[in-house]
Amino acid sequence: MSNVLRLAIVDPQDSTREELKRLLLGLEMIWLDAECSRYEFFADVVAQTNPDIGVVAIDHDPEKALELVARVTQNSPDCAVFVVSSSKDGNLILQAMRAGAKEFLPQPVRIDDLLTAIARISERKFGRGESKARGSQVIAMIGVTGGVGVSTLAVNLGCALARNEKNTAALVDLDLCLGDADVLLDTIPDYTIVDVAQNVTRLDYSLLKRSLTKHSSGLFLLPRPVQLEDVSLLSAEDLQRVIGLLKATFTHLVLDLSKAFTPVDMMALEMAHHVLLVTQLDLPCLRNVVRLMMSFQNMEGMSDKVKIIVNRSGMENGQITLKKAQEIISREIFWQVPNDYRACSEARNNGVPLLEQAPRSAVTQSILQLAEALGGEKDKEGEKKAGRGLFRLWAGKSG
Repeated sequence: MSNVLRLAIVDPQDSTREELKRLLLGLEMIWLDAECSRYEFFADVVAQTNPDIGVVAIDHDPEKALELVARVTQNSPDCAVFVVSSSKDGNLILQAMRAGAKEFLPQPVRIDDLLTAIARISERKFGRGESKARGSQVIAMIGVTGGVGVSTLAVNLGCALARNEKNTAALVDLDLCLGDADVLLDTIPDYTIVDVAQNVTRLDYSLLKRSLTKHSSGLFLLPRPVQLEDVSLLSAEDLQRVIGLLKATFTHLVLDLSKAFTPVDMMALEMAHHVLLVTQLDLPCLRNVVRLMMSFQNMEGMSDKVKIIVNRSGMENGQITLKKAQEIISREIFWQVPNDYRACSEARNNGVPLLEQAPRSAVTQSILQLAEALGGEKDKEGEKKAGRGLFRLWAGKSG
């Protein structure tokens, strides 16, 4: 979890502790490592987990809580202590700071106050430049119709991203009814996205990692629910919290969406940094590209995130030319993945990624280049790489 601050909290009052946990959910720079309901145990929790920040809510017993602040400060000097209280007593604030607290946050805690305090600790730990160096990239993939190969691209893009030792990558299968990412990777997961969503407030770092299935490529998988009746158990708000946790853990998330544009799909699109709209060069697909782009233009910031991906390019079955396709959709095509039915079919049937099945094939190399274009820290750099990859793939074909 590069540039993520690990945090532990103690508050004997369940209601305020849960409120603070809800506030922390979705903050990608924070990982909630431990929580405690007893002042007596918190110093040992901090010593065992070594968090960057310890949050102590003192209203339940201020005297005992301030003794705890002094003990944690002395025994775990690398842990910055935040004190939380509804009291406005200046003497109490002074006592907390003398005990070693780095920050005093009024309760109920405001998100801007919390972010400002966290930024100061992050700057101290990582440095001014490093504290904001690299966040998590969320890549949502959706097809303009069924059968255009979105899941195959999503699985193999995830494996390609995980191949880079600087990355940690996870794939979330959001085709909740008929997703097949687990089959494409020949895995039998113990847990699904519904299991994670229902336990999101109780997850710590190690438990989250154990809830995902790790493939030999290094890619982590969070699959769709096993039973169809469980699909309704995942709400858009649940997904928002799950993505928030995953963003604090992985440098790259690939979201394989359904074609139904459900509230869950729309939440995924909203949280994504890149939306890869997968199409083929035929008229029905290109018509749907136009329809979808018209809708995306009505959603704030959405159309700017969309990148058109042409899959199975180069088929000999009367495909529309690249030039004509761009005229139809009035938009540049970001990337093209060449057609290789044999390699893709064998990879699917064997349950292995293309990197293993056909590492030297043109389709595998194209996906590796796409991962490189999307995996960079600067999107503009990715656009330049994308352009070079597009030229290499189509030199001599566009005529």
